[in-house]
Amino acid sequence: MSATSDSSPIPQHNSSQHDRHQHDKHQHQGSSRNPLAHHFHSMAQQLDAAKIGMWFFLAQEILFFSGLFVAYGIYRSWYPEAFSAGSHLLDRTMGAANTVVLLFSSLTVALSIRSIQLGKRSQATTYLVITILCACFFMVVKYMEYSHKFHVGYLPGIHFSPTEFPEGIEAVPYATRSFFGIYFMMTGVHGLHVLVGIGLMVWLIIKNNRGDFTPEYYTPVEMVGLYWHLVDLIWIYLFPLLYLID
Repeated sequence: MSATSDSSPIPQHNSSQHDRHQHDKHQHQGSSRNPLAHHFHSMAQQLDAAKIGMWFFLAQEILFFSGLFVAYGIYRSWYPEAFSAGSHLLDRTMGAANTVVLLFSSLTVALSIRSIQLGKRSQATTYLVITILCACFFMVVKYMEYSHKFHVGYLPGIHFSPTEFPEGIEAVPYATRSFFGIYFMMTGVHGLHVLVGIGLMVWLIIKNNRGDFTPEYYTPVEMVGLYWHLVDLIWIYLFPLLYLID
C-alpha cells in the first residue's frame, strides 16, 4: 500500500511581492516618516554629518564675501575722501533699523529651533513667520534705499551723476562712484542671500505644518538657522563699513 502525504502544501514565497516590498522600504528611507537616511546608523550621526557639510558651505560663503571685503579695503585706501563722502550720502537711520531687525530675526530663528526641540510645533511656525516678516522688512527698507539712489543719481561707474546733496555738502568727489559700485555689489549680494533665506524658511514652515519635524529630528531647521545667522553676521560688518565712515 503506497504511502500518501496528507500534510498541507507549503506556500511558495512570492519573490515579486518581496522585491516590491524591499523597494518601497528603501524608497521611504529618509522620508518625513523615517527621516534617517539609509547610509547613517543613527540620527545623531546624520545630524553631525549635516553640520559638517553646512559649516563647509558657510566657510565657502565667508571666502566669497572676503573677496568683496578685500576690494572694499583696497579702494577705500585709494579714495578715502570719496568713501567718506559716499558714506554720508547713505541713510544711517535706515541702515541702523535694518541692523536691529536682523539681530532680532536671529533671536526668533533660534527660538524656532528651540521650539521644535521641545515639541512645540505651532510655536516654531510662529517664530519662523516672525523671522520672515523681519527679512521682508529688511528688503523693503533696502528697496527704498535703492530707489532713492537711482532717483538722485548715486550710481556706480559711468552712471554716477548726483543731482541731490545732503545739507552742508555741495559736491562729492567723482571717485565716489567707486564707493557706490562696491556698495551695490556688497548689499545686492547680501540681499540675494536674504531672499534665499526667506524661501528656505517658507519651506520649513510647510514641512513643519506637515509634521515632518520632531524633537528627535529637526536637522533642516538647525541648518537654515545657521545660514540665517551668517546672513546677519555679514550685515553686522557691512553696516559700519558702509554707513559709519567718518
